[in-house]
Amino acid sequence: MSHPTHLVALYRLPAYTFPGPGERTDDLPDPDSFAWRITSDVYDADEEWTAAFARFCDAVDTTRVKALIVGAWKEAYDTDPSDVVEALLAARDRFPALRALFLGDMESEECEISWINQTDVTPLLEGFPALEEFGVRGGSGLRLTAVSHGELRRLVVESGGLPAEVVRGIGGSDLAALEHLDLWLGTSEYGGDSEAADLEPLLSGARLPRLRHLALRNSEMQDAVAAAVACAPVVARLEVLDLSMGVLTDEGAAALLGGQPLTHLKKLDLHHHYLTEPMQDRIRQTLETVGVEVDLDRDDADEDADDDGTVWRWVAVGE
Repeated sequence: MSHPTHLVALYRLPAYTFPGPGERTDDLPDPDSFAWRITSDVYDADEEWTAAFARFCDAVDTTRVKALIVGAWKEAYDTDPSDVVEALLAARDRFPALRALFLGDMESEECEISWINQTDVTPLLEGFPALEEFGVRGGSGLRLTAVSHGELRRLVVESGGLPAEVVRGIGGSDLAALEHLDLWLGTSEYGGDSEAADLEPLLSGARLPRLRHLALRNSEMQDAVAAAVACAPVVARLEVLDLSMGVLTDEGAAALLGGQPLTHLKKLDLHHHYLTEPMQDRIRQTLETVGVEVDLDRDDADEDADDDGTVWRWVAVGE
């Protein structure tokens, strides 16, 4: 099992954690040179996230800030970030240069990804129409309804289980500038109740005319996703297709190879898979020989079998 780690960069800017309470803030770096990570503590916090954000706004020239990373908030395993969202929206006029926002940047020691409580993030996209990148970690309680956003180029939703309502909301959104979409679909055990049919609006590409990088990964239904992708209109204009981190077997890979040609891709990412060696060889012979970069690293994708023959396989990121 893999675990998410803190972002090291956002919007091509290195991450910098704003000092905690009692620490110096008189020697901070240039506001537009870093992605600012504002965080509290999940357990026994000495300072609420909103108080840390208020200190940040007082200490930094927010008119020059390009990227914000929302780290931990108090009791994230039991409390959603509604007050965080409200604080960000209340301060939006102070951030005219903001182009990137990530909500929920927590490692497993702070809060397991499927324990992170989320909220409706639609108001953030509506309230920051100049955002070019938006990301969120955690699927419990997450909501994102259909929205129209003309500037968003990158959308990332990391979860151990992504609600079907969120998948449908993204599928129903008009995102004319979106180039990079990354969805961690997860498992039913952690709330991932979407089906391959829910992906159809995304796979048609009708509302995503500029999409070049599509990642539908970390899914227990990776075979069904691969089969749906095999005949999806959007694939013809992709440069990168990412079906990694999930329970992909020979069945899904055969469906993918049996569909439309993938030889136009720059990269096919299938790392963390359950493919046999013959199928891996077939993929390499089909794609690597024509210049497509293929990632077939198995990582920690080990499987177990019960005495009755039942085989157990896992996604890369669950709990």
